Amino acid sequence: MSKPSGHIAQHGFPEDQRATVAALFWEAFKAKLGLLMRPEETALKFLTQVADPLHALCVLDEEGTLLGVAGFKTDTGSFVGGGLSDLAQAYGWLGALWRAVGLSLLERDLQPGVLTMDGIFVAPQARGMGIGTTLLQAIKTEAAAQGCHAVRLDVIDINPRAHALYDREGFVAQKTAQIGPLRHLFGFQSATEMRFALSPVADAARSP
Repeated sequence: MSKPSGHIAQHGFPEDQRATVAALFWEAFKAKLGLLMRPEETALKFLTQVADPLHALCVLDEEGTLLGVAGFKTDTGSFVGGGLSDLAQAYGWLGALWRAVGLSLLERDLQPGVLTMDGIFVAPQARGMGIGTTLLQAIKTEAAAQGCHAVRLDVIDINPRAHALYDREGFVAQKTAQIGPLRHLFGFQSATEMRFALSPVADAARSP
């Protein structure tokens, strides 16, 4: 496994970093969401509004600059969620309705005891510094704290770099789903589910 950086992940993200969170999320996922969520200005407005710090871990440098974020999803919410009214506020009701249908196709059902990741990204100037590794290790710690036995994520075929990182960090590919004609909307052809199993020994040690 890769060694983590000297940085420490923390819960949430500063409120004054909302616009930065939105911009970095969009840069990381616009190839996947661009046709569905653009124009970019509107997408950034929506993302800035709905990003939820309660479902995020972040890494900041000593000056408070955001270096990376990992989001997750639980039965209480998700890092980038928002409802139909949030979409309507950004895109209008007509634009919100068809976008809601498209976004629903990307939704993954929650599974008992499994923490589902909801996006991970690193600022361009921080790549190669081990920030992604730090965030993934923090996600594993968060999953254990929530009593989960595994972490789940999905990686798309056009992101081999992320797939390689997850491999190094012990995530194991489970199944790959082809999306057929939807590839023209989302810009990728398949998504692979990967899982990291938390140590049963570590889980037992945390039990009262």
